[in-house]
Amino acid sequence: MNHDSYDDGYIRGILNTVKTIAMVGVSAKESRPSYFAFKYLLERGYRMIPVNPGLAGQELLGQKAYAKLLDIPEPVDMVDIFRASQYAPAIVQEALALKPRPQVIWMQLGVRSDDAGKLAEENGIKVVMNRCPKIEYGRLSSEIAWMGVNTRTLGAKKAQLSGRGIQRMALNRPTIAGGTTDATMRAQTPDRDNR
Repeated sequence: MNHDSYDDGYIRGILNTVKTIAMVGVSAKESRPSYFAFKYLLERGYRMIPVNPGLAGQELLGQKAYAKLLDIPEPVDMVDIFRASQYAPAIVQEALALKPRPQVIWMQLGVRSDDAGKLAEENGIKVVMNRCPKIEYGRLSSEIAWMGVNTRTLGAKKAQLSGRGIQRMALNRPTIAGGTTDATMRAQTPDRDNR
């Protein structure tokens, strides 16, 4: 697979399928990107499991933290790697020892290891590199379309696409409150101004 770019359908399929995500390298510091991503995905209804030896035995946003993947007592659908690229092969090795194995290895922005990706794919696991599930979720659910992320152009004006209105994509995910997100509802409702 080409890990320089991903089809939206591939990313959407992963985000719609996984339910339990182990985030390796998450920080309890509220100013860290890993904390933001963890909190965001938790609020979108994913079962988030923090993995960090420094947090083991504690809770992060009400979720029990573990020192390593092998300490997690339940199945994990996706391993989200928030560590430097050099650590990715060892994390994938550990993920391969899980029973059952995760469906996805996701490496965060700035994290790329072709060796780790190849190892995961050789064992039937989907791989995403150098992407953030928080950003991809927001982009595909149109929660952050107003910032220009869907259009790949940053600006204050919404881009008009060929056809009617703004491009809308939806993820079929419940929120932590059990309903769908406002963005999903907007995406499923025709825009009255563009009829």
